[in-house]
Amino acid sequence: MRILYVHNYYSKSGGEDVAFHAEVDLLRRNGHSIQTYEEYNTRVAHLSSLSVALDTIWSETSRRRLAIVLKTEKPDVVHFQNTFPLISPSAYYACHQAGVAVVQTLQNFRLLCPVATFYRDGQPCEDCLGKPIAWPGIYHACYHDSHSHSAVVAAMLAVHRIFGTWQNKIDAYIALTEFGRLKFIEGGLPAHKIFLKPNIVRTDPGPKQGNGSFALFVGRLSEEKGIRALLADWKLLAIPLKIAGDGPMRSELLESLQDPSLGSVDYLGALSHPEVISLMKQARILIFPSEWYEGFPLTIAEAFGCGLPILATRFGAMAEIIRDRENGFLFPPGDHKEIANLVTQLWNDPSELSRIGRNARNEYEQKYTPEHNYEILMDIYSRAIGIRKKQRKFL
Repeated sequence: MRILYVHNYYSKSGGEDVAFHAEVDLLRRNGHSIQTYEEYNTRVAHLSSLSVALDTIWSETSRRRLAIVLKTEKPDVVHFQNTFPLISPSAYYACHQAGVAVVQTLQNFRLLCPVATFYRDGQPCEDCLGKPIAWPGIYHACYHDSHSHSAVVAAMLAVHRIFGTWQNKIDAYIALTEFGRLKFIEGGLPAHKIFLKPNIVRTDPGPKQGNGSFALFVGRLSEEKGIRALLADWKLLAIPLKIAGDGPMRSELLESLQDPSLGSVDYLGALSHPEVISLMKQARILIFPSEWYEGFPLTIAEAFGCGLPILATRFGAMAEIIRDRENGFLFPPGDHKEIANLVTQLWNDPSELSRIGRNARNEYEQKYTPEHNYEILMDIYSRAIGIRKKQRKFL
């Protein structure tokens, strides 16, 4: 199969970039002809605010460039990871005109929420869900803390809702969880076009050996990831904690580490992927205190692959992926004393942690191997091509 993979990189690399490279690699390893069309947000610094705003809503440059690529490469399907902001939804129209099937992965909630996270002021927020114009996002300056920037994103969403882009120009959506799928249906996307497929764990990390000697946090250092709550929890604990990651709250974290009441916390900074996997195999538990819904946390799937027990917040994607006391543990957000008690209880129960670790590894083998992910992806491509063929018959 000939596949064109389209992705707009953010200024700072993140999970969507990892997912893009993992799927491209998976498809190439399975013998498919893969071409990529890539855009980089580093270009934004060299463009005027007006140009960026217009391109976010409709980039004629992207549409024309992609039309040329489609004519040359003649793909069977075009798979979009991210179009925001410089590629823009205009790219779907180039594909539609060329008669090529379009697949869009829903890595975040951008099509429903200007800031893409359903998170504001330290808690989940769905004020824009289902509204023709995301005016609450503009009012609260959700995107970049800017009313004008938020208005641009809201305009993009409203314009393409009016155009019918989300309904008619995309043949198949990939939702990462059932929780996410239901949110997108509630937000107006066509239910029959939304299929489930988690992100890929690129290679099998292999199960860890032994119980481990510390608790571990891996992730972006940002408010929605629950880093403040994590530090508050650890003021009640004497268990060693290692933190790996970087982000906007790095300075705040370093300052917090000077607090003598915090206990044994070691900040390791940003680590390479092999270093993270090595840490997972040395840890006793993984703490995942995220305060937003999440898309599909690859960290959880990788921990499953390592047979590492996870303690995660009980809502959003986490409450679906993790079954409490079967393949991991769930805790209510905000109750620091209860969380501390749970961590202490598990820390002192190696047999229970071993049982959960084995179940986590089984979960990985059943759901998250590259081979299983590939089968699902190819089925979605076939369905998208079928939908596109049916639509062409009625034109």
